[in-house]
Amino acid sequence: MTTPLTSTLKAPAQGLSRAMVLLFAFCCGAIVANLYYAQPIVELIAPDLGLSSSNASLIVSLTQIGYALGLLFLVPLSDLVENRKLMIATAVVAGASLLAAATLQHANGFLLVSLVIGFSSVSVQMLIPLAAHLAPEQSRGQVVGNIMSGLLLGILLARPLSSLVADHFGWRAVFLYAAGVMLAIVAVLALTIPKRVPDHKASYGELLKSLMTLMRRHAVLRQRALYQGLLFAAFSLFWTAVPMELARRFGLSQTQIAVFALVGAMGAIAAPIAGRLADKGLTQRASLVALVLAPVAFLLGLKDPGYSVIGLAVTGVLLDFAVQMSMVLGQRAIYALDPASRGRLNALYMTSIFVGGAIGSALASGLYEHHGWQGVIALGTGLPVLALVVFLIVGFKQRA
Repeated sequence: MTTPLTSTLKAPAQGLSRAMVLLFAFCCGAIVANLYYAQPIVELIAPDLGLSSSNASLIVSLTQIGYALGLLFLVPLSDLVENRKLMIATAVVAGASLLAAATLQHANGFLLVSLVIGFSSVSVQMLIPLAAHLAPEQSRGQVVGNIMSGLLLGILLARPLSSLVADHFGWRAVFLYAAGVMLAIVAVLALTIPKRVPDHKASYGELLKSLMTLMRRHAVLRQRALYQGLLFAAFSLFWTAVPMELARRFGLSQTQIAVFALVGAMGAIAAPIAGRLADKGLTQRASLVALVLAPVAFLLGLKDPGYSVIGLAVTGVLLDFAVQMSMVLGQRAIYALDPASRGRLNALYMTSIFVGGAIGSALASGLYEHHGWQGVIALGTGLPVLALVVFLIVGFKQRA
């Protein structure tokens, strides 16, 4: 039986071809990269626009806040309207916003556009539930993990690419390049992504109201959202602060910082591994590994040799591995809760993650300016430790 907020959609028996999985992964990576191009070059953008050093990280945090708002108000529409048209429309707005970012001369306008860039880059979170819908149950974790590896590579490769382009052509060229990529993505979405028309008959207002119902109903959603929000706050804190440390303490150029960030991309191998572990029923054990690994990664930087360029790169790889593993495990768990509501479940889950990321990014500049790298380590360690404590308490209660 269907209700206004349920659906009779079934996953197609043939699932997704390898080529389609690769295409989904590429699109996800290219779109989500929009959120991270500014992260390693805020110290180039801020003085050009008249922003102070302590406010520079607002560029990153506003982009992530915009993304969180898009997740909350745009992504639920994927359970209501035809998915491909919705993704194309948001991608067009993202491309126009990136073009505006490349030309604006004033801080306030740039910050507003940063918010819009984040808001309009959420089509990636419509693609992932669509892939989960198309994939057969027995391989859903593996498919989601493989596509997430593309998304996470987009996050990780955006930083070195941005640093490299900015070093040779200026920071505005980064946004011109990104606008061009989005134009290509619009063409790819229009020509290759299959149509999907949900069966929901509810209004948009009813769909938004159902978000709170889903959050109250599913304890697993609340738990995984909390774990990943805390982990992503630590992740964003590290990757917003570490370019400052590398430039000021170690004297690295933007090109050298690009190489550093490229090494961090090695952590993307966690996504397909996590998907396979989830398919084998090992979600809890793998989650414990991820939640322990994240604070350990930060603690390596307390003293030499962890506090060196190579040591910080090891921290970045381990932290990325932990965050990505936990993210995929969480998505696999929430997609199993209610197949008809995957768009909204994903919206709630990812909103919590990027709210955490926005907080971590917003704190990075001020924390680094006033307390240095040791302050970053202290907060970066504490956030995943809090997630680990909650995880252990939940596990204890479930066994009791």
